[in-house]
Amino acid sequence: MRSFIPAPAPALALVLVFIFIVGACKNPVQNSTEGSREGMSDRIVVLVHGYGKDSDDMRSLGNFLDEAGYTAVKVDLPLTFDSVEEAANVFEREVAELLSTLPDEKSVAMVGHSTGGLVIRYFLSHSPLYPRVDRAVLVATPNRGSALAEMAGDFSGLLVETFATLDSLRPEKISRLALNDPDETSIGAIAGSKGNLVLGGLLEKENDGRVEVESVFYPELDDFIILPYNHHEIHHSRQTASLVIRFIDTGSFTASP
Repeated sequence: MRSFIPAPAPALALVLVFIFIVGACKNPVQNSTEGSREGMSDRIVVLVHGYGKDSDDMRSLGNFLDEAGYTAVKVDLPLTFDSVEEAANVFEREVAELLSTLPDEKSVAMVGHSTGGLVIRYFLSHSPLYPRVDRAVLVATPNRGSALAEMAGDFSGLLVETFATLDSLRPEKISRLALNDPDETSIGAIAGSKGNLVLGGLLEKENDGRVEVESVFYPELDDFIILPYNHHEIHHSRQTASLVIRFIDTGSFTASP
């Protein structure tokens, strides 16, 4: 039988949301790309971290990819005090620089954790460089918005204005991103179902402690799978990495390489 953490009283819930906001703040370097471009393999994967994090948070996944013969390129984006759109503009410049070092016919794959997945989708929807991306995987990405971000906005408009990335994650703001997945790119999503983080008790539906499973899914995905991990561990798991690699290779989480 699955157990649930009882939802705390409203006042405590707001305190917990505030802790979530402040505790995530690292204000990462806004314009750097990590990953050697010397001796790159034939398969390059760009990794994008989530809210309040930096490229170090994608190191585990990058190591798994490197071990499998890929070249993992990790970026640092301003995903705390800047909107998703602003972070995506920084991302586009980083990707343009990377692609300028590659042959015109060479494509790359992209993997984003949490808000990083939204940055990737924004890039695919708005950048003229999108045809160079053939596969993308979204890990625990709030594609339909974050209920926790909505709680934070209800608590204090000034709070989400300050933490502009969080404001971008409110469900009513997601539609303003005008996300439209291109036919040229196969996109898969991985959701977590282990809602054992404290803030998971504030969410009514199945979740990973930060993002509800149903927010990760949307009908246009080429594939979707749920794993028994929470939001903080899912992108560090070897199982997740294996599925990411399978999707990059085949466009499916279940197809044989």
